[in-house]
Amino acid sequence: MKNQRKIIISLAALVIAIAAMFGIYQFTKPSSTAGEKNIIVEVVHKDETVKSFEYHTQQEFLGDVLVDEALVEGENGAYGLFITSVDGETADDSNQEWWCITKEGGQVNTSADQTPIADGDKYELTLMIGY
Repeated sequence: MKNQRKIIISLAALVIAIAAMFGIYQFTKPSSTAGEKNIIVEVVHKDETVKSFEYHTQQEFLGDVLVDEALVEGENGAYGLFITSVDGETADDSNQEWWCITKEGGQVNTSADQTPIADGDKYELTLMIGY
């Protein structure tokens, strides 16, 4: 009887903890905005050349724009879209190359398909070397 009570209390605490984490996620997740948006995406290649792309879109997330416009290629994983190629340049994993997303110079901590966009945003996709 005592063991059953401990198990029930433990399960109730677990359910409460999961509900609290879900609530925190819902409250803090990035929100998107509907409507027409103009964004700029700058691509910084390995040789440090920079190409700028301007997009007019109704999409709400950066990844959707980048894929629709065929600027990037990537793989869908547990954390969203993992960008492998941008503007025809593919990151070489054996050289620890990867594409970094920044917004107006500050690193973005979400995958491209989870990054909400707003009118006037400017993003940079930079080929980085080294993890």
